Amino acid sequence: MKPRRTWNDAVVRYLRETGHKTTHQEDIRKLRWLDRFLRDVTLDSITRDKLDEIAEAKAREAIGATANRFLSLVRAILRKAAYEWEWMDRAPKVRMFKEQSRRVRWLTRAEADALLRALPDHLADMVKFSLHTGLRQRNVTGLEWSQIDMPRKVAWINPDQAKARRAIPVPLNDEAAAVLLRQIGKHHSRVFTYQRQPVRWVNNHAWKRALQRAGIENFRWHDLRHTWASWHVQAGTPLYELQQLGGWECAEMVKRYAHLAPEHLAKAAANIVPIATKLAALVKEKGAA
Repeated sequence: MKPRRTWNDAVVRYLRETGHKTTHQEDIRKLRWLDRFLRDVTLDSITRDKLDEIAEAKAREAIGATANRFLSLVRAILRKAAYEWEWMDRAPKVRMFKEQSRRVRWLTRAEADALLRALPDHLADMVKFSLHTGLRQRNVTGLEWSQIDMPRKVAWINPDQAKARRAIPVPLNDEAAAVLLRQIGKHHSRVFTYQRQPVRWVNNHAWKRALQRAGIENFRWHDLRHTWASWHVQAGTPLYELQQLGGWECAEMVKRYAHLAPEHLAKAAANIVPIATKLAALVKEKGAA
């Protein structure tokens, strides 16, 4: 007979085995919220009703997509407990909320210029660097001089810093390189600083006030990455090259931007023109006969 394990036991083992994940701290935050429902509950007592109670409670606080992130974590832990650790006979099914596809939020060049003017200098430099490299927030705030080769105009994100756990080469265009040159001498190891201390958090009051002054709504820091990708596609960068530049693990993640540059389909659309022309001529010829 299997010993009765609790949710707490499962959480401890899960965190120990997944400490390498880039989302480790985010998992801890979610688990603290879940603790109010599952603390000291035995795994075999976690029923569909209990899971539905958790889902409904989170849905009262946030949209379905956010609630699903919490439910996905519960599902992952229960599946490990059942099918890897063999602590349960089976894992209960976790019902997820239906998510609507969200449009890609990006800035026009004019909006980006307005935002840059509204930001304090240190945040403006970080935003401009993000717009010209597409790096994620944590990769910008954590960027170190050891990751930059200015003569070659290239930077890199190490595998342990990347979401997909693969190194990302970051070619630096003139705008990105100019931002870096302005940071030289401010800190011995970290690139982006405020009052000579590393910047650790960007979603602050200064960021929010700048968005208001620039008249920009419904925009997150991560949308700077969407903006960078959107600008690339609109400028004609092939999707497979954009995937490499952005460090996306699969092409599906890049296809969300394809609609922004339908011009690349124009040649394919024109392929049927000769056929249509011939058909029209044939119809006209038969009509004359």
